[in-house]
Amino acid sequence: MGFVLKVGIVGLPNVGKSTLFNALLKKRVALSANYPFATIEPNIGVVAVPDQRLNELAELVKTEEHMENLPPLVPAVVEFVDIAGLVKGAHQGAGLGNQFLSHIREVDAIIHVLRDFQDENVISEGSENPDADKLTIETELGLADLQTLEKLVAAPSFTKVSAGKQEKDPLEQQKLDILNKIKENLEAGKVLGHYEIGDERLKLWFGSLPLLTTKPILYVYNVSESEYKERVDEGALNENEIVISAKLEEELADYSEEERKEYLHQLGIEQTGLERLVVKAYQVLGLISYLTAGKKEVRAWTIKKGTRTPQAAGVIHTDFEKGFIRAQVIEYEKLIEAGSYARAKQLGLMRTEGKEYEVKDGDVIEFLISS
Repeated sequence: MGFVLKVGIVGLPNVGKSTLFNALLKKRVALSANYPFATIEPNIGVVAVPDQRLNELAELVKTEEHMENLPPLVPAVVEFVDIAGLVKGAHQGAGLGNQFLSHIREVDAIIHVLRDFQDENVISEGSENPDADKLTIETELGLADLQTLEKLVAAPSFTKVSAGKQEKDPLEQQKLDILNKIKENLEAGKVLGHYEIGDERLKLWFGSLPLLTTKPILYVYNVSESEYKERVDEGALNENEIVISAKLEEELADYSEEERKEYLHQLGIEQTGLERLVVKAYQVLGLISYLTAGKKEVRAWTIKKGTRTPQAAGVIHTDFEKGFIRAQVIEYEKLIEAGSYARAKQLGLMRTEGKEYEVKDGDVIEFLISS
């Protein structure tokens, strides 16, 4: 199956979360209604990551293998979760706070939708302006995490270390130092976002912590259709920010592919906001795709940057990591330029890589595995 990125769509009530979710799925799944908490149970949908490389690889395989039809294409996917709107006091259970916090703990990354449009017909439930709304959500997540950290730090293994009642375990001391540092930052009102852990032994432990503020976050400014083109052209956003018109994207979802392209062309925009959003979500979480191509299928596999070949093979099947011998690797661009695997081999473009090779985005790989 491979790794599937799970992203939670959050925000105050009526900022456009469900509208965006409906557009992502190209169908109206979530109830998009003009009142708070129209979404109570989280809606879940799986969306393909746009990747033109798969089409071109499939054409290459079809030609080289003398196939009548293209092999099946299997893109990488992102799982989106539309979560109930959050209000002030959520960390104490206000509104649907407890449900909100439990659902968001289960995702890998957060898309925070910010209302950046004026519409008297849509109730502004607690939403003031993007900056204030951002602060409301960040404050609630931070306060919830402070409650969690109090419990984590009070664990017997840490209290014994703190009290000096047992010989200090360097790893336990490091864990306690990390928790205390996060607590200190939150108490100072600092936004955390993605938190880098250098020690490999601590990464698995840290990834299992039920914290909200350490998750990568992507801010989506939901603007009106009339302002969309101008705001996209303005650019000048931070790395973890993007402008989208959720209403426009929902309307585009009802169009055919040709109609969508034509309408975007008229607007002077190359990609839909959703395509940019999915790609951006990958970037925010530090994910890449490597590719496999053959008669049975042409497929993109999701891994984290820095993943080595055995672990990359493991996303196809866990046995592949255990039985990894070596990998035949070629960059996607070089393979397309060569026109076929046979020609690429003749030109010496295929490389044999061992267990220490870090897989790059767009690598086309064939793994040799022991039986």
